[in-house]
Amino acid sequence: MSYSVGLTGGIGSGKSTVASLFAELGVAVIDTDVISHQLTQSGGAAIPAIRAAFGEAYLEATGALDRVKMRQLVFSDNSAKQKLEKILHPLILAHAKSLAESSPAPYVILVIPLLFETSEYKSWLRHTVTVDCSASTQLDRATRRNGIDEQTVRAIMARQLSRTQRLKHADDVIDNDGTLSDLRPQIAKLHQHFLNLAKRRI
Repeated sequence: MSYSVGLTGGIGSGKSTVASLFAELGVAVIDTDVISHQLTQSGGAAIPAIRAAFGEAYLEATGALDRVKMRQLVFSDNSAKQKLEKILHPLILAHAKSLAESSPAPYVILVIPLLFETSEYKSWLRHTVTVDCSASTQLDRATRRNGIDEQTVRAIMARQLSRTQRLKHADDVIDNDGTLSDLRPQIAKLHQHFLNLAKRRI
C-alpha cells in the first residue's frame, strides 16, 4: 500500500492547483470531491441512502443528487448536514482507501477539503499538509474562479475549520499567497520529503 498524505485547505486556498503540481511530478492524486460526485451521480452508490433519508425532492430528474438544493438545506440545517455526512463520508473513505491500496506509486496525495473536521481519516493517513493563504486571497479566488458570491464564500469559510486550527493540525504547510512560481519549489521540496518518508515508512 502507498504512503498516504492528506492535503487540505480552506475554500479558495488552491488545493486543486497544488494537487495538479504534485500530479505533474507523477504523484498519484485522489480527490475526495471527485469521489463524492461519482457517488451522488445518477446510479451512484450513495443515491439509495440519500433518497431514503431526504426523499425524491433532493434528487434531479436524472436521479442524481440535486447539489444546489442539498447545499441550501445543509447550510440552514445542521442535523441535515450531519445526516448527509453519515451517508457520504464512510463511502468516500472506503473508495479512497481502495484507490490508494491499488496504487503502485510510492505515495499518494489525498485531497480532502474537510480533513481536520472529520475523524475518519486520522487513523489512516500517515502525513497531513494544509494549503494556506490569507482570508482576502481565499475570498478573491473563490469568487473569481468558483463563481460564488462573497456572502456564500464567507458562510462557507465560517463553517470550515479556522486558518489557525488548520495550521496547528497540519504536519506541513504550503504557502499559497503568491504565484505558481512561488509554489513549485515548495512542491518539489515536499515531493522529495514524502518519497523519503515512504521509503522509511515513518
